[in-house]
Amino acid sequence: MTTTKAPATAMPNALTSGKLPKYSPLWLLAGAFALSIAIFAVVDAAGGEAFNWAGMAVLAVVLFCVLIWLISRLVEGGRKATDRLVTALVSSAFAIALVPLISVTYTVIVKGVARFDLSFFTESMRNVVGAGGGALHAIVGTLLITGMATLISVPIGLLTAIYLVEYGRGRLARGVTFFVDVMTGIPSIVAGLFAFALFALLFDDPGIRFGFGGAVALSVLMIPVVVRSSEEMLKLVPNELREAALALGVPKYLTVLKVVLPTSIAGIITGVMISIARVIGETAPLLIIAGFTASMNYNLFAERMMTLPVFVYNQYASQGTDAQAYLDRAWTGALTLILIVALLNIIARLVAKFLAPKGLR
Repeated sequence: MTTTKAPATAMPNALTSGKLPKYSPLWLLAGAFALSIAIFAVVDAAGGEAFNWAGMAVLAVVLFCVLIWLISRLVEGGRKATDRLVTALVSSAFAIALVPLISVTYTVIVKGVARFDLSFFTESMRNVVGAGGGALHAIVGTLLITGMATLISVPIGLLTAIYLVEYGRGRLARGVTFFVDVMTGIPSIVAGLFAFALFALLFDDPGIRFGFGGAVALSVLMIPVVVRSSEEMLKLVPNELREAALALGVPKYLTVLKVVLPTSIAGIITGVMISIARVIGETAPLLIIAGFTASMNYNLFAERMMTLPVFVYNQYASQGTDAQAYLDRAWTGALTLILIVALLNIIARLVAKFLAPKGLR
């Protein structure tokens, strides 16, 4: 008995099958960068100028977009070529957006490590006129003022969002929505002027400066962000869950407390953290109402209180005889502020993960 052997099938060729190889975009990108580097190396050498890295990157991106569109059009057709071109443009835009973020982060880390030591976190600037000292008073002031602002803003903002989503109808709801939108665009210095004018009139003291006033100023900026973010999260809760609870005879307020809020708690916490990150770096309102000091102050309701943004501004703007010491403290203060925001976001993600319903974790 003889068996006939099946003819061997040739390996498919991506180019002949109307499709580019898998890693062709990466090879084209590398080729575009190599060509761009060669062009700028020749041009800059001929002109006797330093190598233009920014221009090289821009030319490489343009070359890549042209090459990926042209080659894809020849091999895959016009529709796929348009898709690859748009993908390349979107990816390039994303990379361009990352450039300033990476640059700022790198600069702050490199220049901030000079004073990132124990004394910076355990000492204040009291009686320090040159090198040394620290930002303990500013860190404590930032945590106290921002914490108080959060305690003021979160209940007001969350309750407002619940009203707009669950109860609000008619002119009052539209009016609240309108004023929330207006508050979203308020300049930060206006919030500081509002808090200063409010407490100056209440206490009849035109020179009043204290931490609680700074918390009120920050809460004016936080409330609309909390309202908007919480409102969107509450709207994402399926109406079927509300209807099921109401059909079982559960009162409206218990439906909100036991069904709606637990379902949306992860998004709400994320929105609260976004609002904290929005205000923790504000300088103008705190300069007006909280002032600045070189000493420790744990009392929000008495005397001036320093915060990290004001500390960074003051160290940079009011340099003494040893200017480098002031600059080092300013950069380390900025690095500390970034680390605080990053830590708060990590905590928010962990809290949201553990508080979210089981099926949404």
